[in-house]
Amino acid sequence: MTPNTVIKGRAWVITEADGTFIDNIDTDMIFHNAHLAITDIAKMGQHAFGNLSGWEDFPKKAKQGDILVLGKNFGAGSSRQQAVDCFIALGVTCLLAESFGAIYKRNAINTGLPILCREGFAGKGKELSIRNGDELEVDLVKSTVKNITRGTTSSMEPFSKVQMDIYQAGGLYAYGKALEASA
Repeated sequence: MTPNTVIKGRAWVITEADGTFIDNIDTDMIFHNAHLAITDIAKMGQHAFGNLSGWEDFPKKAKQGDILVLGKNFGAGSSRQQAVDCFIALGVTCLLAESFGAIYKRNAINTGLPILCREGFAGKGKELSIRNGDELEVDLVKSTVKNITRGTTSSMEPFSKVQMDIYQAGGLYAYGKALEASA
């Protein structure tokens, strides 16, 4: 079954207490190295943001279909795959950021987790145009984020053809198998 290219969900805007984005969230803040022995993806979700001050309780609040709205350089640091998989375990369907760490971006794409970015897409400082709980509609073909709650739309950097192919196949491994079968 091909996944939807339009994703709807509730926003979680990962900010400081003052309402500004937390930039440079590294993979250790997303999924602490104390939990690296966990190999069952289903058990990883309970540790998401466990090392990010103010967000340690995120796994208890997250619901299937949620969308994360993030600042600059999200996922900086190591090549820790668990930092992607913990969100999949929670049912997070999409990540929107001003920018991603290069390795994190590649891991998310390879896993088939939709990610889109563009600096300033959600506003600046306390004037963010997306708030926690807002209903979002992400169109991967048009590369847009519509805030249904507030009636605004933001454009994002285009979702590449390869990124779309990997997403629709269900991840890089499945994409490779599909290419192999068609050869």
